[in-house]
Amino acid sequence: MYSMKPKERVLKALNREPVDRIPVGNPTSVATVESMEQCGAFFPDAHLDPEKMATLSATGFELLGFDTIAPYFSVQQEAAAFGAKMRWGEVDSMPDVLENLYEDPSQIVIPSDFLERPPIHTVIESLRILKKYYGDNLCLVGKVMGPWTLSYHLHGVQSFLINTILDPEKVRGFLQKLKAVTIMFANAQFEAGADVVTLADHATGDLVSGDCYKDFLLPVHQEINKLINGPTILHICGNTTDRLDHIAKAGFKCFHFDSKVNPTEAKKIIDGRISLTGSINNPTVLYKGTPEDVRREVYKNCEAGIEMISPECAIPLRTPNENLRAIVKAVEEYCKDN
Repeated sequence: MYSMKPKERVLKALNREPVDRIPVGNPTSVATVESMEQCGAFFPDAHLDPEKMATLSATGFELLGFDTIAPYFSVQQEAAAFGAKMRWGEVDSMPDVLENLYEDPSQIVIPSDFLERPPIHTVIESLRILKKYYGDNLCLVGKVMGPWTLSYHLHGVQSFLINTILDPEKVRGFLQKLKAVTIMFANAQFEAGADVVTLADHATGDLVSGDCYKDFLLPVHQEINKLINGPTILHICGNTTDRLDHIAKAGFKCFHFDSKVNPTEAKKIIDGRISLTGSINNPTVLYKGTPEDVRREVYKNCEAGIEMISPECAIPLRTPNENLRAIVKAVEEYCKDN
């Protein structure tokens, strides 16, 4: 029915090249309790066991029909590797960091064995497992936290945001120290078999202004992307309309955006400079809605010309798989009719 393998379809879409149909992607996480029950790999074990991480992530293709597989489910693997005290969660809850390790960037020393530490090694090894099994058929999506998000986890959200005003040089110090982690981990994932890596950097529209992104993060993102050995997808939650023009200049191949961003307006601002993915609403549409609600949301994004359709962020773990499969079905119907 289709002439392209999923990997080819996704990579061409990210490059804004013609595809046989719009791809359905997972830049963050589509792990669900329902998928865990069907594949036998459960949270919290799947965060620290490469085989279980690979098995659970593969359900994105095997059970849901997505064109991508993404094995890093949470946002806390790096903080855990630094030695932060963790709550690894339950079957239906994500991990959370319980302490902030650093008061000042001068205290940060990146461990020499960082890539071998279990939270990091698990992601890398799971990609190797998936690459060996799927070869060049599926698009494997790695994930790293950007230095802004790492600063939240290692210094504290409130302290870090306050310092953007009170002590901007401290903020820049954290970003400069932690960018090395982002680069190192991303490149290790490409070496292990990732085809693209999502860089999650939560300078969210609800907490950080567009000017703040431009002043603090844009130059750092530009530098990071020059040193990462493959295509990257930026993920930021919230209404990021006011920084889309800056994001288009940051060196990313694609931007993964929130449902608070109007897809038509986003396409207009981006103006063909990078591709876009998103923005199917999580709480109202995917978690609480119906397949018909999903279909309407998907069609809105397809009609706007969004290059790859995806949930707006890591989905709620109790999301019904029926609604996730509905994304694929709606995309196929749209492409057949258009």
